[in-house]
Amino acid sequence: MRVMVTLAAVVAVGAALTVPIVAQRAAKPPAAPTPHWSDGRVNLGPLPGGKGHWNTGVGNLSETSIKMNGAFLVDPNDIDKVAPFQPWAKALVQYRLATAGKDDPHPRCIPPAGPRQFNTPYGLEIVDQPELKRILVLSGGGSRSWRVIYMDGRPHPSGDDVNPTYYGHSVGHWEKDTLVVDTVGFNERFWMTRRPTGMVHTEMLHLVEHISRPDFNTLHYEVTIDDPGAYTRPWTASWNVPWTTEEVEEYFCQDNNKDTGQLVGGDVP
Repeated sequence: MRVMVTLAAVVAVGAALTVPIVAQRAAKPPAAPTPHWSDGRVNLGPLPGGKGHWNTGVGNLSETSIKMNGAFLVDPNDIDKVAPFQPWAKALVQYRLATAGKDDPHPRCIPPAGPRQFNTPYGLEIVDQPELKRILVLSGGGSRSWRVIYMDGRPHPSGDDVNPTYYGHSVGHWEKDTLVVDTVGFNERFWMTRRPTGMVHTEMLHLVEHISRPDFNTLHYEVTIDDPGAYTRPWTASWNVPWTTEEVEEYFCQDNNKDTGQLVGGDVP
C-alpha cells in the first residue's frame, strides 16, 4: 500500500512539473506586428526612440546559417544543385571551396556587397530618409560601409556614366509592404557570399531584391540574381534575418581584423 501511494505521489508531482513547462511553451507570445510610419510605409528599423538592428549573428559559417541561407552554401558534391553556373564560374567556386576561401576579399576590409550584406556578422541597419528620398543600408561589420537606395524614381546611369562600384547603383520603390530594389553597375572585386561559398559574379550582375518585414522580429530577404556572364539563367534565393534589440557595436575591420586567418599568408607573423 505504501508503494502504491508513493508511486501515485511521484506521478502526481511529475504531472505538476510537466504542465507548467508545456503551458509555458504554448504561452509564448507571438511577435509584435509589422511597424509602420505615419504615412503607411513599413518601418524597416527600430521604433522611434527605440534601438535594435538586423543580425544573423553568424555570417554563413554555422549550421544555423545553413538553415537560413542554404541556397548560398555549396556542398562540393552537389554544386550543380546550388545555382545554374557557367563552366568557368563552377570551376572558380570549386577552387575557392578547395582553398577554404583564402583569397576572400572581405577579410581585407572589402565591403560585403550584394546579398552578402544581408548575411554578415555584426549585422546591418536600414535607415529610411524620406525627406531625401533615399534609404541607407548600413553594414555593422567589415569596413562599416553603406549602400544608398534611391527612392526618387531616377533611372540607372548608362554608357559612359556607369561607374562600377562595390554596391552598384540601386533604385527602389514600394510594392505594398515590400521594398523592391533594382541594382546594376557592380565591380568584380567582392564575393557575393561569405566563406566557404565564394559565389562569383561579373560586371553584368543585375540584382532584384524584395525586402519585407512580415512581423516585428523578422526581415525577409529575397534576391534574384541575373548575371549572364556567370550563370546560364536568372536564379533566386531567400532567407530571414532576425531582429535584435541591441545596438550595433563599434567594430572597424581596419583596426580590429578578427579574420586574419582567412588571408593568404595570414598565419605568418
